[in-house]
This record gives sequence, C-alpha cells and structure tokens, in this order.
Amino acid sequence: MTEIQYRLPQKREIVTDFPGPKSQKLAGRRSSVIAAGVVSSVPVYAADVDGGVVVDVDGNSLIDFGSGIAVTTVGGSAPKVVENVQQAVERFTHTCFMVTPYEGYVELAERLAEITPGDHAKKVALFNSGAEAVENAVKIARVATGRDAIVVFDHAYHGRTNVTMAMTAKNMPYKNGFGPFAPEIYRVPVSYPFRDPQGMDGTEAAQRALEMVDKQVGAENVAAVVIEPILGEGGFIVPADGFLPTLADWCQSNGALFVADEVQSGVARTGEWFAVDHDGVVPDLMTMAKGVAGGMPLSAVVGRAELLDAVHGGGLGGTYGGNPVACAAAIGALDTIEDWDLKSRAKHIEAVIHASLDSLVESTDVVGEIRGRGAMIALEFVKPGGKQPHPELAKAVATECLQQGLIILTCGTYGNIVRLLPPLTITDDLLCEGLEVFSDAIVKHEQSH
Repeated sequence: MTEIQYRLPQKREIVTDFPGPKSQKLAGRRSSVIAAGVVSSVPVYAADVDGGVVVDVDGNSLIDFGSGIAVTTVGGSAPKVVENVQQAVERFTHTCFMVTPYEGYVELAERLAEITPGDHAKKVALFNSGAEAVENAVKIARVATGRDAIVVFDHAYHGRTNVTMAMTAKNMPYKNGFGPFAPEIYRVPVSYPFRDPQGMDGTEAAQRALEMVDKQVGAENVAAVVIEPILGEGGFIVPADGFLPTLADWCQSNGALFVADEVQSGVARTGEWFAVDHDGVVPDLMTMAKGVAGGMPLSAVVGRAELLDAVHGGGLGGTYGGNPVACAAAIGALDTIEDWDLKSRAKHIEAVIHASLDSLVESTDVVGEIRGRGAMIALEFVKPGGKQPHPELAKAVATECLQQGLIILTCGTYGNIVRLLPPLTITDDLLCEGLEVFSDAIVKHEQSH
C-alpha cells in the first residue's frame, strides 16, 4: 500500500462565524439565480477539498462524513485523478464516442469488466449519471427478455428521471407532483431486518416478496428485478443473509434478470469492489456511478455480453456518455483504490466506527440500530421505548454536527437515519474526531427531542 498523500492540513477548524461572510454573500447571489428546487444541506460554499476535509470560501475546515453523497471515495482531489484529468484536458475535452471513439472508453470498460463479479463474458456501456445507468439497464433488460415488468422494492431509490422516479419508493422530495410515471413498475417488500417481523430471515423475506410478484405480476412477465444491495437513500438498509441469493435464484429460474444498482454502494465503498460481493451474488447487469470517477460525471452498465449485445445498434449511448475526461478520471480513481488499498481501508473505517459508537448505541434508547458495511454506516434514530421513527432527532444531530465543523447527512424513508460516508482517504485522527463530535451531538440532543 502506497502512503496516502494530502495537499491540505487534515484538521477541523472553524475560524469565522458559521456560515462565514463569503458563504453568506454567495447565498444571496444564489437566491436570485438558482432554482428553488435545488437545495443544499450545508450552508457553506466549498473552495478546496482534499482527503477528509472540505475547506470553505471563508477558510473554515470541516470534517467530511458525506463524500458528496459517496462520490469522493478517493478524496476530492486525489493526485492520480487530477493528473489524469489534466493530461486528458490538454489533448481533447470531447469528440463523442459515438462519432470519433477513443482509447480511454475502451480501457475503462476493460477495467470495469475485470473488477465486477463473475467470470462470464461481459460488456459495458458508459453514461453520465446513476439514474441514466439504471434507466439504460431497464432498456437492456426489456429488449433482452422481450418482457416489460420491472420489480423494485420498498425504500428504494434509483434516480430522478421518469422511469427511475417510478422505481423510487419515497414521494417527497423525489416524486411529488412530477407524475404521471412510467408504467410496468411493481413494488414489493424488501428485507429490512430492523423492521421486519421478529425471526424473519432473508430467505423468508425474499419469499414474501416473490409470492407477491407471482400473484400480482406473473413471473413470465418480469424483465428484471432491480435492487440496491445496500439500500442507499432509503436508509442504508442491509438485507438479511439469504435475501439477495434467493432473488437471484428466482430470476435465473424464471428467465428474469437480476440487476444490482450499485450506484451508491459500489466501487470499494463497502470494503469490497461491490456490495453484492459480500453475498456471493453475480448479477446479470450492474449499474454504478458516484465513486467510480473521483467526482467526474460518469456511470456505467456492466453485464453479460449477450444481454448488452441484444440491443440494436444505436440503441445505447448519449452525447456525453463516457466523456474522455471522465474516463481518465475513472481510471485514476481505480488506480488510486488499488495503489492505496482502499478496500482494506473501508473495512478499517468500519471497525473504527463500531469501536467508537457501539457502546453509545447500547447505552441510549434513541438509536434503534447501527448498520452498514465498510465506510457506508448508518444509525437509525427512534423515539424512546420502541421503533417509531424520530426524524426530529436525526435532523437536530446533523445540524449540531455541522455547527461543530462536521458534515453529516440524513436519509431514510422516514428521515430518521444519519449516514456516515467518509472518504476512504480520511485519516484515523480525523475520523475519530468526527465520531466524537457525532457522539457528543447525540448525547446533547437525545433528551431534548
């Protein structure tokens, strides 16, 4: 493992009122030109990002437990990513792969085919965003199977396009008022161990879902079952052991495709290249984005060669899909993960988080569960004495953390989840300091909410 390199001091430091005057001035400019529907969870404006810190325009240095929603897995300015981008930009910024192709797209496709599960022949198509990748996976599945129905799950999040909004479970803020949505999307219960009936294992939870599919959709009509191996925006839900393999087996037996949406959970975030690796499942198709390109907009569908080749010529693509600069960034990000052994680093971060928080979770009655894998960990806040969601406390804790210089994000269908998504390049000292800030915020607010 090569020693991780940093440009910026890896420290938490608040040097102005919060938010500072420059951030406040930018907020004023923003209000006159930026659509109200575009919101930000943090009121400061970034000027520099490196390792585990975000430095704002006023010079405040914040600990980053958000990674731009799991995007800056290798840090916000990893040297290899920066170097690759600079070299690519000097040559050309765009030709459109559908017009004049280039080697970077091919090389990245080769790398992605190599790291994804399974030893079968694979092919790759590159796009711009996670939602775009998921929507194209649906297109591929429908063409390859000759079927229409897409099965998705409670608490799922798949994107903001019309098809992916239909696939997403949560109404606000993702779907409200934006319908009508694409048809032939069917939702069934997911394995949610914290909220499932006591004693229900993963296989039983899968059978519960699949019985609904058989009765309400018909197995012969299902093109694909699409699931996040760890549900992201829905609350970092880790399905019980046996759930994903049972779904995959059902798909194989019934001629449907098993599609793993690894947009948030993929590319070393959980301690393996992909979250499905923990369950030993080999998807027919996979989608990825976020951490794959070190912050540049790029996504991919990777899957069995015969499935991607089932689509007619010209049926997949897009003007910017697989942009040469984004491909160069992605190759740099993959090199960084390997050079710095960031999969092992993710597992280490998980161990540090549990060592810091497990005793607190056990001693309080407002945290129902701590769960997740690698550097994708969440705490579910509940009202004392039961499992009723407690979104007010989650919001108060996140707000307190921000005031203390820690960027932290909430999520979940009920808004009661705080998720920990630090860059894999964060130092141990900074990680532990952030966890201390987080713990103190829980203790401070658990009695007042």
